[in-house]
Amino acid sequence: MRRLALLPAFLPGAAHAHASERMVILTLPTDWYMAGAGAAVLLTALAGLMARRLPAFRGHKILERPIVVPRPLTSWAAALGVWALVAVGIWGTRDPLENLLPLAVWTVLWVGLTLACVAFGNLWRDVEPWTGPVRTIRRLIGWTGSAGLSRLGHWPAVIGYLAFAWFEIVSLSPADPFVLARAVAAYYLLILALAVAEGEEWLARGEFLTVYFGFISRIAPFWAEHGNGRVRVMAGLPGAQVVMSKALTPSAIAFVTLILASVSFDGLAETFWWLARLGINPLEFPGRSAVLEANSAALVLFWAMSAALILGAVRAGLPAGHGFRETAGPLMLAFLPIAAGYHVAHYLIALLTNGQYAIAALNDPFGRGWSLLGLPDHWVSFGFLSTRAGVQAIWTAQFATILGAHLLAVLVSFKLSERIEGGHTLRAHLPMTLLMVGYTVFGLWLLSSPTAG
Repeated sequence: MRRLALLPAFLPGAAHAHASERMVILTLPTDWYMAGAGAAVLLTALAGLMARRLPAFRGHKILERPIVVPRPLTSWAAALGVWALVAVGIWGTRDPLENLLPLAVWTVLWVGLTLACVAFGNLWRDVEPWTGPVRTIRRLIGWTGSAGLSRLGHWPAVIGYLAFAWFEIVSLSPADPFVLARAVAAYYLLILALAVAEGEEWLARGEFLTVYFGFISRIAPFWAEHGNGRVRVMAGLPGAQVVMSKALTPSAIAFVTLILASVSFDGLAETFWWLARLGINPLEFPGRSAVLEANSAALVLFWAMSAALILGAVRAGLPAGHGFRETAGPLMLAFLPIAAGYHVAHYLIALLTNGQYAIAALNDPFGRGWSLLGLPDHWVSFGFLSTRAGVQAIWTAQFATILGAHLLAVLVSFKLSERIEGGHTLRAHLPMTLLMVGYTVFGLWLLSSPTAG
């Protein structure tokens, strides 16, 4: 997971680097950062309202070539990689900072691949591990029909993402290699069975990782379009794919609000403020078991509250003569940059720290004393978290990511409102703008607040 140091049962010593980073952040003028970011979002919205012309969010082809490696082949390779990682989780070391499985899932996949997709488009499409096996199994058994799962829209992905969020944020030992190995194996087989029954196309609507990376990658300035055995590499302003996207369905709206709520609650659940609300001394945090029930309920309630706030802002700015559903579908796309931006900012330190452990684990995946990459002992270093310059650079990067994501969301919301007659007015945009200002300040507050562990 992105902060394995928060699992005191496994990593009692790693908390010191985390603590020093937070102590340095508390010496920075974070209140001014928050106020400035909120003001920047508000002023951008006002400027957008007065602008006669907004930036053109469109794509331009920069490269086209034949597809060299077929997608089923890369999918089969990914499937073999999944089961190799499961084997490492079962038979490798039980230390989550030395076992490659938790590092691959919580750092490489959940953090690193998200960042890569935000920059270069939907890379998950070429490494997801189900399409190849599903296509092969359906051909072998002669099954070309469906089980009717497509009628459920994105709801299976919503359920899958909620279960994943609970496992990551609330469950007792998400980084335990043996526990994680069983969870990964069970989930892989479940999705494999459902996709074989329904068809590989169902993955884009029903499998939460495929849906997640598909949504997050839409803000990338580069992306690929596939067709007729060729791939076209496109470039455009960040968010161009969002502007060109179809309006979200109710189940897709539920998924986007869940992304926002889960990553926000992940940050909130670690703060001194939240633990104090639960009656727990954050300086003597007893472990996840003490907050299991409270956080399980709070995760769902936080999702409901976030969805209510967002949809309430949309309804408050509803143009005259328009229905809520036809307005919410397009405008909810504007929250994709916020979801992606906060995810990147929230997990940045995990990428810089646990990413080093991931490389070290590749050096000796089974803990047998190997040195496959030729790395020396004690290769991992957290020194940059102990200096003011290092921490300030990280905080500045987080601040810029949060602010940039919200500014992009404001601009995208203006472009999306052009689809709606009467949508480009102060009355229509004011509730959404105020909500985005609030999200900006809240996100920065979460990143700067002291946390347990």
